[in-house]
Amino acid sequence: MTRYTQTLGVLFADISDSTGIYRRLGDTAARQALGEALSTLAAVLPEHRGRLVKTIGDEVLCVFPSADETVLAAIEMQTRIHSMKPGGTPLAVHIGMHFGPVLVDGDDIFGDTVNVAAYLTATAQAEQILTTEATEQNLSNQLKPSVRAIFNTVLKGSTRESGVYQVLWRKDNFELTNINLKTKKIIPADQGSLVLAIGGWRESIDAWQPKLLVGRGEECDLVVNDEFASRRHMTVRLERTHFYLFDHSINGTYVAPDGRDEIHVLRGEILLEGSGRIGLGRSCSDPGAETLSFTRDRRAIYRV
Repeated sequence: MTRYTQTLGVLFADISDSTGIYRRLGDTAARQALGEALSTLAAVLPEHRGRLVKTIGDEVLCVFPSADETVLAAIEMQTRIHSMKPGGTPLAVHIGMHFGPVLVDGDDIFGDTVNVAAYLTATAQAEQILTTEATEQNLSNQLKPSVRAIFNTVLKGSTRESGVYQVLWRKDNFELTNINLKTKKIIPADQGSLVLAIGGWRESIDAWQPKLLVGRGEECDLVVNDEFASRRHMTVRLERTHFYLFDHSINGTYVAPDGRDEIHVLRGEILLEGSGRIGLGRSCSDPGAETLSFTRDRRAIYRV
């Protein structure tokens, strides 16, 4: 299969709060609503010479031949989704994009341009479009007024700070927050993935595998044998650039961060930072406990 490098606009569009949508609508209605939203996003592509690379969960990855087409497609996506209310529930998306060199391998794409676009998507709020200084520099004069610099950051593949731009897509911008030019605003860099391990098994939670279900049930991503573990015991999930453990169990989950006291989580959630151990249904110090280790991999989440 032929590999080649091409300069493209890379865009991720992710449906915001899909977990909340399932909670409000129920599985059947939510699946229908999210499917309709993804179809709406994909329908924008032919109008702007775009190509759908793949769908990742509740997110689409697509490419465009120019910075202008990428920005115009993002604006149209936001406009169409904003007008949708499937099941009576408003939906929102957050979008990140970057224009630059991309490694094309068959139908898939790789490289720092893809990683930067994914990072900006994780950083963007609902109904927000974020892009880069490189995208702004490649826009036509007609479209330059549609973006404004709001943050600085150090992007993957670079050692210097560069601007992060917001794309203005609403026709009425009276709700926009004014930019304080007297402050220097640097958004957090990509903090890395989370590695879970037990026995000889090891798995990373990252942008390409954003959640992992653990329990005794065969439907789980990681099946454990501890008799105190529930069938669907817990989920570890990437939320933007942070990792959370959500307990669904009867006996609770015990989290023992290195150098800190053990915490018992029951039908709640906890932020996983640093490294430590996780006990399912009983303390990590119990001699019979089947524990998982967790540690942050400080290399970028959004890497090839």
